[in-house]
Amino acid sequence: MINVVEYVFFRSLSVLAGFLSYRANAAVGSFLGWFSFHFLRIRRRVTLDNLRHAFPEKSESERNRIAEGAFRNYGIAILQMLWASSAPDDDLKRAVRLPDRLVLDKILSSKKGFIMLGAHFGGWEFTLHGLVLHVGRPTSSIVQRQRNTYVNDFVDKVRRRHGNQTIVKGMIREALRVLQSGGILTVLGDQSGPRESLYVNFFGRPAATYRGVAAFSIKTDCPILFFALIRGQDGFYDTLFEEVDKSGLPAQTEHAIFELTRRHVAVLERYIRKYPDQWLWMHKRWKHKEAIQEKPQEGNGE
Repeated sequence: MINVVEYVFFRSLSVLAGFLSYRANAAVGSFLGWFSFHFLRIRRRVTLDNLRHAFPEKSESERNRIAEGAFRNYGIAILQMLWASSAPDDDLKRAVRLPDRLVLDKILSSKKGFIMLGAHFGGWEFTLHGLVLHVGRPTSSIVQRQRNTYVNDFVDKVRRRHGNQTIVKGMIREALRVLQSGGILTVLGDQSGPRESLYVNFFGRPAATYRGVAAFSIKTDCPILFFALIRGQDGFYDTLFEEVDKSGLPAQTEHAIFELTRRHVAVLERYIRKYPDQWLWMHKRWKHKEAIQEKPQEGNGE
């Protein structure tokens, strides 16, 4: 019954989003985020605690401003994802700009498969819509099943629009097949891995991090292209790209995986520091504090 109630609420939001314009969805989403931060206060304590550790040099008022912005951003992302489920292609493409197009074209011209590595940052759900329309090629995205199967099926259908495919987390062979066949594998790599994952420094604290991105890249010799959809003052998104440096990696495979993981996490941190209110701070990114190591260790957190 709880799943049904949640689904009805979710579909009601979807219908509302379909009636509203792009800008109106952003306004409603921002209000819902503001309301949640100030009144529902779900995950507010986690958010502020994360920010205190990440930005000890900032004042409490500055951290509260960033936290509220993160809640607003999350509300906007959800409403716009629902809007994107039925929006015309021209409107989706218009919402996403590619100022770093040359970086993307360099990767595409190699004709090799590559990992497009992002995070719950800015307008991340537009990756599978506006960005794909610009590129002209669908992607295969690693996703995690939602607890509510009704919501999961709806979101999966939205993500598969424009020919995209979804790969449930843990289906390693399928992910490798995409890369080996020259496809694009999209991964959001900013959430906490299991306790046995690699631990790399993230905002001054060791954080359990999935090793899969680095392991896939090394095994298939494919590049990692970090991307971030940053919402501008006009409400539209600029997609920023940066290829993760793979030069000079250690010869030993596990050491290479650890070093490449450290590098792509450092790239993410740099972008978050520049646009802190557009990242999902309410996630328990540092929840694992045991078994922290100073050197690479084998883990099975794909």
